[in-house]
Amino acid sequence: MECTVSWTGAAGTRSGMGFVAETGSGHVLTMDGAPDAAKPENGGQNLAPRPMETVLAGTGGCTAYDVVLILKRGRHDVRGCSVRLTSERAAAEPKVFTKIHMHFTVTGKDLAPAAVERAIALSHEKYCSASIMLAKTAEITTSFDVIEA
Repeated sequence: MECTVSWTGAAGTRSGMGFVAETGSGHVLTMDGAPDAAKPENGGQNLAPRPMETVLAGTGGCTAYDVVLILKRGRHDVRGCSVRLTSERAAAEPKVFTKIHMHFTVTGKDLAPAAVERAIALSHEKYCSASIMLAKTAEITTSFDVIEA
C-alpha cells in the first residue's frame, strides 16, 4: 500500500496548511488544518477534514466494512450499516487518541442482535487493522442498535 501527500498551500500561495493525498489505488483525498488566528500563515482554511479526522473516518470505514461482510457471509439479510465514532485525544503532543466509542446502527431483515454483536467483536478482535492499531493507545468501546427493515 502506498500514498503520496503533497502540501498545496492556500490557493497556490504556499501559505496555509492544505494537503492532497493520492492513494495507491488512484484516489485523491484533501486535508486541511484548523485556522490559526494568531498566525494565519501557520493555520489552515478549514476547507477539508483534518488529518486526524481522516484517521477516525478510515477506522470507521474499516470496521463497518468488516461488519457488513461478516453478516453477509453469515447469510444475514443486512441492508444498511453506519457507525458514529466519538473520540478523545491526549492533551499533550503527540495528542494520540485515548478513547474511541463506536456506535453501530445496523439495518436488516430478521437480524439477530447476537449476530451483529459477534460481527462487531470479530472486526475489533481479528479483522479491522485500523481499530486494532488504534487500540494500542485508545480505549475502544462499542455499542449498537439493530433496526428492522
